[in-house]
Amino acid sequence: MSESNTVTRPLTERTPAEIEEFLREQQAAYDALAGRGLKLDLTRGKPATAQLDLSDGLLSLPREVRDADGVDTRNYGGLEGIREIRELFAELLGVETGQVVAGGNSSLVMMREALTYLWLKGGVDSERPWGAEEKVTWICPVPGYDRHFTLLDWFGIETVTVPMHDDGPDVEAVAELAANDPSVKGIWIVPTYANPTGAVASQEVAARLASMPTAAPDFKIFWDNAYALHHLTEQEAKSADIVSLAAASGHPHRPIMFASTSKITYAGAGVGFLAGSAETVDWYVKHLGKGSIGPDKVNQLRHVQLFGSAQGVRDHMARQREIIAPKFAAVEQVLSERLGDLGIASWTRPTGGYFVSLDVPDGTASRVVALAKQAGIALTPAGASFPQGNDPRDRNIRLAPTFPALAEVTEAMEAVATCVLLAAAEQLRG
Repeated sequence: MSESNTVTRPLTERTPAEIEEFLREQQAAYDALAGRGLKLDLTRGKPATAQLDLSDGLLSLPREVRDADGVDTRNYGGLEGIREIRELFAELLGVETGQVVAGGNSSLVMMREALTYLWLKGGVDSERPWGAEEKVTWICPVPGYDRHFTLLDWFGIETVTVPMHDDGPDVEAVAELAANDPSVKGIWIVPTYANPTGAVASQEVAARLASMPTAAPDFKIFWDNAYALHHLTEQEAKSADIVSLAAASGHPHRPIMFASTSKITYAGAGVGFLAGSAETVDWYVKHLGKGSIGPDKVNQLRHVQLFGSAQGVRDHMARQREIIAPKFAAVEQVLSERLGDLGIASWTRPTGGYFVSLDVPDGTASRVVALAKQAGIALTPAGASFPQGNDPRDRNIRLAPTFPALAEVTEAMEAVATCVLLAAAEQLRG
């Protein structure tokens, strides 16, 4: 057999002697890697400095402190946010202005607030507060967003998982769970360029979620559209219109949408948004008013002045794409060249969002992450994309290539590939 065939032949087809030789090669490669003193980080989906620089115009804004209605944004009031930014993002999110609340810098805080209000007071369509229920269960598509799971754990909400497919969550599994158990109160969905798979929920999946019968009359879809505008190609995915679909299906209060500019402008000084039915917005603002006298309207106004229009946001995101798309291309190139023919790994090829989801041989993800750490490459903990950090197959690793420089992304991915190869060889030899 030729050397090239030995190199590219799937590992599972190789003889024990070939596996032993392969293991020795990978151990030597890893030893060399560990001796380089690397310090690289692929843990969190943070904007790179070059992305943040695109929004530095915010630092000299606002030019005028009164909004379009003549309100002095420096003062108290306006719990729902200023009209201009609600109009701008209503267009981008596909809802009416009256269905949007503009808040502070974090949509995650708005998610926590919405859950808190449901827990303490119940929703628009609730029979009683969720905290008065014997048990509350939440559906979690996996792999998914770890901060969603952390929030559920904090409330003591039980979780049940369903697979995340290319067109959204396994809708048949979701429908069955929701229809048969009144304790099942909701589902998290990152519908557009999902964290971490990059999946895009189809209009058909969204329609089924909006219309499906549920045993709980106040079932909620927390529609976290965090990445709706974060395209990696010129062919931009369109977000499913969950709010209109739910209203047409007779469940107008079922979805609560969230979004933010955290990865559009400044991650620590953006604007968060909540959207839903008019009644949901009134419900949210009523409870919000018990602990707030208004958001940072000055920051909202400076965002309006920076962008000018919805098209201004789209143009801004096209410039962001030029910065981060090459990094995702580097991830794809390294994984394809190093792992593509060996039959030991698969990964997503997202067209938007902030992550790549890597699946390695069952039972080796924790070992890969540990090897990487010893070699100076920080990865998100294995299992982070599952509730309680428990990936039953111990195979999924979330990769976040946006923050490092392009050369560092390539270097880090070469190192990750070496760790995957060594862990796979150890497992096969054992």
